[in-house]
Amino acid sequence: MKIEELYKQFKACSSVSTDTRKLVKDCMYFALKGDNFDGNKFVDKAFEGGAKYCVVDNENAVINENCILVNNSLISLQELAKFHRNEIGIKIISLTGSNGKTTTKELINAVLASEYKVKATVGNLNNHIGVPLTLLSFNESLDFGIVEMGANHKKEIEFLCNIAQPDYGLITNFGKAHLEGFGSEEGIIEGKSELYKFLKANNKIAFINTDDDKQTQQINDYPKIITFGTRSTNNHTIKFKEANPYVVLSFNDTQINSQLIGDYNYGNIAVAVAIGQYFKVSSQNIKQAIESYRPNNNRSEIIEKGDNTKIILDAYNANPTSMLAALKNFKQLPNGNKYLFLGDMFELGDSAKKEHQAIVNFIEENFSNNVHLVGKNFFETNTKDSINKFSTFEELKPILPALDLSNSYLLIKGSRGMALERILEYI
Repeated sequence: MKIEELYKQFKACSSVSTDTRKLVKDCMYFALKGDNFDGNKFVDKAFEGGAKYCVVDNENAVINENCILVNNSLISLQELAKFHRNEIGIKIISLTGSNGKTTTKELINAVLASEYKVKATVGNLNNHIGVPLTLLSFNESLDFGIVEMGANHKKEIEFLCNIAQPDYGLITNFGKAHLEGFGSEEGIIEGKSELYKFLKANNKIAFINTDDDKQTQQINDYPKIITFGTRSTNNHTIKFKEANPYVVLSFNDTQINSQLIGDYNYGNIAVAVAIGQYFKVSSQNIKQAIESYRPNNNRSEIIEKGDNTKIILDAYNANPTSMLAALKNFKQLPNGNKYLFLGDMFELGDSAKKEHQAIVNFIEENFSNNVHLVGKNFFETNTKDSINKFSTFEELKPILPALDLSNSYLLIKGSRGMALERILEYI
């Protein structure tokens, strides 16, 4: 089927879905296949759930005239998303990076939404399926669409750019995330910079944090850049004031008292300020939007419990770069009882042993006690006797209720698979 014909049927639908558990009436269902599932087997369930059309790539799944048979359902979803993006013609801002993508996306969305019609990636739907679904949720009534892009190997950002066709783009940072897939830190920089290469090749605009040397090195001979950061020579100068624990910064005589912790969040806030300024959002609206934003979903949340206990919950994800940044920020907090609960960092491949040991070495130099490490990789590191190690969460769990955490700061951080937010149930 030609994409133009599929698009006509899409326009008659209310939305797009790939999950029969999340259907809405008159949606278009795409039957995707994975290692452990085949959406073609659930076509009857999709129609029962309210689907108007079902796009399938198995002729045996065609059960009525509203089944659309294609060669590959996933490729059709991606081609449809690209066609739709070009049809609606709105401005697309894309972002990627090793850390802070979702927080940055939410901040940009909050700033622009104060004066424009904007829609952004929901949650972290940022891969080869999520990006098409995000684009298909946009319509021509919007001024901006914000598309988050994730990647764990080279050529993935390039592929997503070819679908989303961004007009503007930014990279939050280059960190040690997904080393297993990218192969090295150089591979990470090369992979993430595929966004810059797309923008340059298509004469589009990149927002560059000039405080980040790794980013400035990627933009030689770049014709269209908007710079931001602490330097007075930037297009948008944004001054960092403090992070104790919340980030405070200023621009154009306007001070922002954010509810984000850690100086590592400065860049995430700064790019939202810069984009707001570039698109003529008033300083007051930028300030209000950022100050009103509260992190959630286990991302740098501060949770207060009885007896003056403050918990920094950052258990959504972790890699060596974000872990070290969190530890440095935690060290800078006011003196007092400090407890560390750190979980393994995933997808590091052959670098896992070295990177976990490097974190342990930093801890031993900067924290004297109350350190709790959880997971196979941390358990196998060489540590002093003062550091408590547990190979699994089940081993950690029994000691939690007995800890005296009054008048204390806690940092809870680990990769998503460690699910360290469970600690909150036992303290």
